[in-house]
Amino acid sequence: MHTDSQTTRILGIDPGSRITGYGIIEQGPKGCRYIASGSIRVKADYFPDRLKQIFDSVREVVELYHPEQMAIEQVFMHKNADSALKLGQARGAAICAVQTAGLPVFEYAARQVKQALVGKGSAEKTQVQHMVKILLGIQGELQIDASDALGLCLCHSHYRQTALRIERSLAR
Repeated sequence: MHTDSQTTRILGIDPGSRITGYGIIEQGPKGCRYIASGSIRVKADYFPDRLKQIFDSVREVVELYHPEQMAIEQVFMHKNADSALKLGQARGAAICAVQTAGLPVFEYAARQVKQALVGKGSAEKTQVQHMVKILLGIQGELQIDASDALGLCLCHSHYRQTALRIERSLAR
């Protein structure tokens, strides 16, 4: 567990009913530092069992890395309504898992993440992945689900820093 009061540990979650990506960064005075990332690969066929696996796995990540805040992607409408509903339920399982630990949850649209990292809301996933690797100094392979989750962390960090700057300027 980290103890520096000037740093904030952020958990990013890219929800999915089969693969849920996660990423953890630490935001401090010198910028953002990569801590960990990975994918929760759900094995169950029965959908309620998948949700439980997502819930349990996200709780394990929280217990292992002790994040203080969570950033998660907002649900967007798929062409297939059933897919959107499943995604929303997977997202709910992840949110409930961090809520049991008392973490505040921040939600971002995919376009916001792409805009914050690449500079345009219509960027491709591979462009986001590339920027995540550059911004966090990650060498080698990075799974797309994990890079999306780390992208959420970086987006949240960006919005958080902007909000702090505004708050400081208004206090003057």
